[in-house]
Amino acid sequence: MQIRHSTFNDIPDIMAIIADAKAYLADQKIEQWQNGYPNTAQVENDIENRESYVLLNTQSQVVATAMFTTRKEPTYEIIAGKWMVDENTVYGVIHRMAIKSGFRKLGLAVRLFEEFHQQLDQQNIQSLKIDTHEENLGMQSLIRKLGYQYCGVIYTNYGDKRLAFEKVF
Repeated sequence: MQIRHSTFNDIPDIMAIIADAKAYLADQKIEQWQNGYPNTAQVENDIENRESYVLLNTQSQVVATAMFTTRKEPTYEIIAGKWMVDENTVYGVIHRMAIKSGFRKLGLAVRLFEEFHQQLDQQNIQSLKIDTHEENLGMQSLIRKLGYQYCGVIYTNYGDKRLAFEKVF
């Protein structure tokens, strides 16, 4: 397995994984990602900012994707609750994580989290924040197992409610 920055050549694979993830969420009656987000323009922006990552299997196929940054997340400025680390402190953020159908439940999401934890450790950044839909119990279970703490509720740019979590290293 290899994790690397995404390139524009990866966009078809990334968008196929995202489309599959949207269908997977819809099948579970979860409204997350059902309003046109994430879209190609968002992924292109992530790639331009060097914030898009892909995970390749041993056959060099793109099997997972995520956005990771240490730039402040504007939607995290207002939280119904309390972050563990002050918003003025540098922190990492994960968005748009998706695993290709047929590769779920194999630990790939954990591998992505581990990579991002390592990157933060190398930069001496001690906090990683993530949010998810209140009905996305799979992601909530994963991030809780990884030691993330529930911090409160935030709202996306689209006004959608999300549960916010943070892990301090």
